[in-house]
Amino acid sequence: MQTPKMTDSNELKVEALLNIITSSAREAMKEYKKNGHGVPAVDSTTLHPLDLAMDTLALRKAIRLLEGACQQLTAVLAPPQHTIFDIASDYTWACVDVAVKARLADALDQHPEGLSADVLADKVNLDKTNTIRVLRALALKGCFKEVEQGVFTNTRLSLILKSTSNPGYMVQVHSDIPKFGAILYDTMIDQEYARSHEFDKSPRLFYLRKEGIVNSNPWEMDDEKREIFLRGMAGLTDIMGSSAVLYHYPWDTVSSMVDVGSGIGANSILLANMFPHLSITNQDLLGFEEKAQIAWEKDAPEAVRDGRVEFVPFNFLEESPVVGKDVYYLRHILHDWPDSESTTILRNIRKVMGPNSRVLINDCMLFHPVEEPGAGTINISKAPEPMLSNFGAGNHTAYQQDMAMWLVYNGKERTMNELKIICAGAGLVITKVYDLVGTMAIELRIAQD
Repeated sequence: MQTPKMTDSNELKVEALLNIITSSAREAMKEYKKNGHGVPAVDSTTLHPLDLAMDTLALRKAIRLLEGACQQLTAVLAPPQHTIFDIASDYTWACVDVAVKARLADALDQHPEGLSADVLADKVNLDKTNTIRVLRALALKGCFKEVEQGVFTNTRLSLILKSTSNPGYMVQVHSDIPKFGAILYDTMIDQEYARSHEFDKSPRLFYLRKEGIVNSNPWEMDDEKREIFLRGMAGLTDIMGSSAVLYHYPWDTVSSMVDVGSGIGANSILLANMFPHLSITNQDLLGFEEKAQIAWEKDAPEAVRDGRVEFVPFNFLEESPVVGKDVYYLRHILHDWPDSESTTILRNIRKVMGPNSRVLINDCMLFHPVEEPGAGTINISKAPEPMLSNFGAGNHTAYQQDMAMWLVYNGKERTMNELKIICAGAGLVITKVYDLVGTMAIELRIAQD
């Protein structure tokens, strides 16, 4: 019996995915080898120099293809019930949470030759048997390694969970979110919450209301939680590769910029050191100035000494930033807010823009496999066939960030059309998009009548 032609077509698609996997893996290896340190090993006990480098755009583009093609190939060849149950029963997040809170990586860091689970469990005051279960679940994915029966070492992945690692703090920032995810469906059928896109109707607040907690503002934190949050946000820059904007946006043509919702100004500190001609204004809620001043005096003392930075408190929902600067930069700001508040933030900026001013949004952008009508002709990277055109699982982090924003703030990562709508409401228009893989740098200018 002759094999149907459809099967031949499907086999060709599998072969094409295999080719993408091979070529993208080779591109990644080429990037690692460029600096003379070679390709990293999964069980390496040290970080590769490229791991926390600020500009790894070429590597990230290769990994986006690799991850997307690998997942799509598995979805094609694995039995569907196997794949779905793997998705539904993945408790890796819980094991990572234990590893971070117990500081397992810190304890193992003193023992590069390995440490027995008995001793490790005693060091962190946990049960030995359960500690081994956590470590073995993580070791399946290259996070920790069992070098002999019951003896574990760190790996390149587990080093990211050390208490000195900012990305590890982002794990702590996310530690409560699974609780909000567990009641997501309940919010979607609740009469009050189901069709509300207001900030105060988030799944987080729904969960807290069920727990008897009211009037909980996610921005109000004690000193310990604020420190975790600030370090986590610095870690998010490493996770998302946001620092690529420092290298792939034409800052040499910019004289002044405002870091809107700056926090201590982690990103603008880097800008100040890379582009000493820049005049920088950090703006955030009243009270941010003291910690920002300390951070700048430590990490960018010349900018402080030369008067190239100022700290101006304001509330971006109620006030406009300083007037007439070249670039108004918003990094991971709009995704926290529903459309109405996001439009207000942009409208307040629009009021003080000069004719040549720009807004630069550094956020994730969601792209769907089926092209949006009216998305326009702005050049956006697309994956080769037969991959999903939006790179599928290669854009996993952006879609998970979208879920996190929904669960915590009732915010969202936006599609091109969704962003165009809130820009139009503020009198702005998208003029250019820089594909930075983890995030996009989206340039806006004043709309011309």
